[in-house]
Amino acid sequence: MEHEFQEGKEEVIQAWYMDDSDEDQRLPHHREPKEFIPLDKLAELGLLSWRLDADKYETDENLKKIREARGYSYVDICDVCPEKLPNYEAKLKSFFEEHLHTDEEIRYCLEGSGYFDVRDQDDRWIRVAVKKGGMIVLPAGIYHRFTLDTNNYIKAMRLFVGEPIWTPYNRPHDHLPARKEYLDALTKKEGAKQAVEAL
Repeated sequence: MEHEFQEGKEEVIQAWYMDDSDEDQRLPHHREPKEFIPLDKLAELGLLSWRLDADKYETDENLKKIREARGYSYVDICDVCPEKLPNYEAKLKSFFEEHLHTDEEIRYCLEGSGYFDVRDQDDRWIRVAVKKGGMIVLPAGIYHRFTLDTNNYIKAMRLFVGEPIWTPYNRPHDHLPARKEYLDALTKKEGAKQAVEAL
């Protein structure tokens, strides 16, 4: 069910390697030349993604199937923008601190857009741009951060298994079981990939 996209429409999830510039975090931060990454590469890092119909999120059967299959019982909707988020600039800076969670982070963009940055196996930053209709799952234990883009607005659905726990553990927190489990899963995937390539 992962990577379900409607043909002939603008991509709602794109990814690329980031430059090392300290400019405004809301800029795209492409390398020169640009280095886009296929969604399959994100899947190797444990990220899941879907394209859904954000205009019908309340009645969408595809969203319902994903929630049932993955046990996402908790849902809320939040608006992140200067008008609706108190201490907006300070909050945005805190979201951009590199951190991990001990549970998945599930976000479904209903309006607007934003960037989720994740680390690859070599600790390089990948920027994942999510627009309306894009839903992503960041695995527990992956180091990541979030920022809005220059539009300064996202309306996102947050999903969770059971009661939500939003605790961020800023890097370094390599001793946490969730981090160790994530790295073990990456190593196994890499090993399986090499075995297939050797055939």
